[in-house]
Amino acid sequence: MSNIGRHATKTGVPATGVALALLLGFAPAARAAGEALVAADPVPAVEQGVRDDGRRTMRRLPANLGRGIVGVFHGDSLVPFLVGGTAAAGASFFDQDVRDSFQGDTQNWGDALETGAGPVWSTVFVAGMFTAGRFSHGARFRAMTYDMLDAAVVNFGYTELVKVAVGRERPNGQDNKSFPSGHTSNSFALAAVAERHYGWKVGVPAYLLAGLVGASRLEQDKHYLSDVVAGAALGYIVGRTVVRVNSRSLERVASAGATVSVAPIVGRHARGLQMSVVF
Repeated sequence: MSNIGRHATKTGVPATGVALALLLGFAPAARAAGEALVAADPVPAVEQGVRDDGRRTMRRLPANLGRGIVGVFHGDSLVPFLVGGTAAAGASFFDQDVRDSFQGDTQNWGDALETGAGPVWSTVFVAGMFTAGRFSHGARFRAMTYDMLDAAVVNFGYTELVKVAVGRERPNGQDNKSFPSGHTSNSFALAAVAERHYGWKVGVPAYLLAGLVGASRLEQDKHYLSDVVAGAALGYIVGRTVVRVNSRSLERVASAGATVSVAPIVGRHARGLQMSVVF
């Protein structure tokens, strides 16, 4: 074990502090850098006293999921993507040092967070919030819980896709699905949704909890630091994207509704049809 690792194991603070500083510093930096881009596609405020805004309905859920998937590829995501990508690349230089610093920690403080933020309890939480939102007459809470479900589904799809594409082995050798951290991406996606609806009074504790979830993945030796930072970036982008696309006016949703186009492909060595779907 390196000197850095021995020192951090004794104190229990440096490794967690470094991880949390990187994770919690990402969201404010990305949002501050991207505020100018948001002005081009503003998020309308949820009308108070209106139980159903007409955009977040069960009937529109499949289409909203599709728009969330496609909506990630938008100018609003560019700055957070660059900030997150740069942060993850920088964190990769400290992957082994941070891992070493957690070795020998016998407190196992990450067990509860690993279980609570895992697939089972996370699904229960999101489903419970969504169900509560369907019965709620509070417009903002109803909209937030709908977006949480939307974001959780979209984030899961992107996280699993990147995991398979990258195929990075976990530090503990469990499998090849280390990059990015799914626990972290899901936690940051939900935190971003909460922050976009309720502001920083809810966003700060939500991001703090998400950062602790990310740090717990390091403590459990399930991920490298760069995995966790990349997961935070992905989740943050997905969360803010879902709120943005679901908050567009009904007129814009209708005009940007799903369209299907089919065109022939004619070439020297190819014949066929090309179909494209735009949400």
